[in-house]
Amino acid sequence: MHRSAAFRFHGHLDAPVELTVAQLRDLPVHQVQVSFDCRSDGEQRHGFEGPKLWDVLCAARPQVDLTGRKERPGFVLTVKGADGHQAVLSWAEIDPDFGGQQVLLATSMDGTPLDEAGPQLVVPADHCGARYVSGITEVWVGRPQPAQ
Repeated sequence: MHRSAAFRFHGHLDAPVELTVAQLRDLPVHQVQVSFDCRSDGEQRHGFEGPKLWDVLCAARPQVDLTGRKERPGFVLTVKGADGHQAVLSWAEIDPDFGGQQVLLATSMDGTPLDEAGPQLVVPADHCGARYVSGITEVWVGRPQPAQ
């Protein structure tokens, strides 16, 4: 039996949670075919499957008034991978009341399950693959800190 990689979802939530790829599969599944430019490997084409980041965020119970619209755009999500790579998304990018982008936390790539490697951030609207974070180890949600 293979171990499912876990990642930490924390920050401005009721409580931090540890999630596995198997648990992500309990959420509604979406499929996307993407094409993006990878600086080291050129154009990439892949099929991904998994829940929307928005659905995972809502299931994690953020400490944000989801009925109020002025507070939500002030939050960001930072996604970190096992290799140290990280990407930042604004709350408004994925919130259906604003940008509503179909950003996924993929549980499989090209039909191959990602249980051992960990989920992958998939940003279908991006032409550059820099925000495709693989082997996610943590997702943090909160207000950005101003530069000092």
